[in-house]
Amino acid sequence: MASWCVRAVRQSYSLVASPALIRASPRLLCTATQQKNGHGSEEEAEKPEQSGAEKVLMEEKTQLEEQLKDMTEKYKRALADTENLRTRSQKMIEDAKLYGIQGFCKDLLEVADILEKATESVPKEEVTSQNPHLKNLYDGLVMTEVQIQKVFTKHGLVKLNPDGQKFDPYEHEALFHAPVDGKEPGTVAIVTKVGYKLHGRTLRPALVGVAKAP
Repeated sequence: MASWCVRAVRQSYSLVASPALIRASPRLLCTATQQKNGHGSEEEAEKPEQSGAEKVLMEEKTQLEEQLKDMTEKYKRALADTENLRTRSQKMIEDAKLYGIQGFCKDLLEVADILEKATESVPKEEVTSQNPHLKNLYDGLVMTEVQIQKVFTKHGLVKLNPDGQKFDPYEHEALFHAPVDGKEPGTVAIVTKVGYKLHGRTLRPALVGVAKAP
């Protein structure tokens, strides 16, 4: 049994120390080194390709971002223009409703002026029950004038009688400037023709005389 163990050990040592095996080891090491170097070369060859693809993708991304930004700005501008157009259109519609009767009102102002002059021209001392015809005519004129002023007010037409008020060039038209006793300079001293405003807009300025310092 001992002699068999000794022979087995000697054979194993002979196999390990075999010259063929020793000569084959460097070849195996060279092959492994070549395989490793081959894989490294492939990876290095793939890196430029990957870098080029990434560069192209980044350029496309930048272009798309710029296009998105440009389209967003155009959309915002178009939206703002549409809103401005809608606002202007709405304002035009509202103005048309308010001031569409402007021409008609100007024509009626002449009628109101005639009625006012007619009532002012009647001597008040003559308007008595002893003169019924004149009294009835005068009362009719006064009632007509009152009624037409009610209609004016209903439609936003307001009379301007600025006697004693400070002169306003947006509402008054000065015919002359003259010193007037009891009137402060720059105030309306005389109203020769009343004015009118339609919904806050001056339809006809009042014709006035303005007091000035002596």
